[in-house]
Amino acid sequence: MISPTEQYSFEELGQLRALRDLQANALKARARISARSIRASVDAMQRAAGMRNPLLETTAVRRGSRLAFRHGGALVDPMTQQLAFDFDATSGSRLEVVRTGEFRHASPAQRAAEVQEMFLRAVQLEETPATMAQAVEMYELILAVRPEHAPALINLGTIHYNLREFARAESLYRRATIADPEYALAFFDLGNVLDEMQQLTEATAAYQKAVALVPQYADAHYNLALAYERQGQKRRALKHWLTYVRLDPVGPWSSHARDQARKIMKAEKLSIVSRRGRLVRAG
Repeated sequence: MISPTEQYSFEELGQLRALRDLQANALKARARISARSIRASVDAMQRAAGMRNPLLETTAVRRGSRLAFRHGGALVDPMTQQLAFDFDATSGSRLEVVRTGEFRHASPAQRAAEVQEMFLRAVQLEETPATMAQAVEMYELILAVRPEHAPALINLGTIHYNLREFARAESLYRRATIADPEYALAFFDLGNVLDEMQQLTEATAAYQKAVALVPQYADAHYNLALAYERQGQKRRALKHWLTYVRLDPVGPWSSHARDQARKIMKAEKLSIVSRRGRLVRAG
């Protein structure tokens, strides 16, 4: 997952640390998780959530022979795209933070490590309603010392989104897209809040950017199809309904996407033919 080199970035060191901790926990539990399974789980989380680096943006948790990830206040199994009960989540414990002044005399490596520890702690605090306010405080402290920390911007934005504080959520999501223009999840979340604010044209553009960055991002295709349909652009919607069905062929959302695609093809007198994957009018 990380190529050998003479020098490693802070991000790569963070990944190595996360992998080391996973191995240590597995040994402690007398369990084994293969490198192939770890890679498959990480790849699945990247596709499911539009993340660049799930090992750093979430907390990875071993579940049997594969990984689940603490994300958005829940434990997510990316292989099945199901939520799971998290019996090991820490809740209600004292909030431990490092105030901004203490960062001034620390080395860049120390600051990066401390911010990462704070972020992982904030993710855990999000999982319990009783500690949500502490999670907000932790994210805000992270942003005070690292304003461009895109995962913290997104997670804090999502807390405000769930509280229906859409203007605040939009501001945080936009900051995340500027901090990391290659971060598909930031554009996806921005699309969601713009949709809620009835700014459908801008929401569509945000979803388009998300699928351009991560073509396998199923949820972004689904929401983009919905946005196109609401604008009366049925044929554009069809492409993304079909893509969603291909990426996520099982489940209620897939059934809905398949039904929408059938309705459009019937109404527009279209059929799917094998011509470089493009749709043509039925003859």
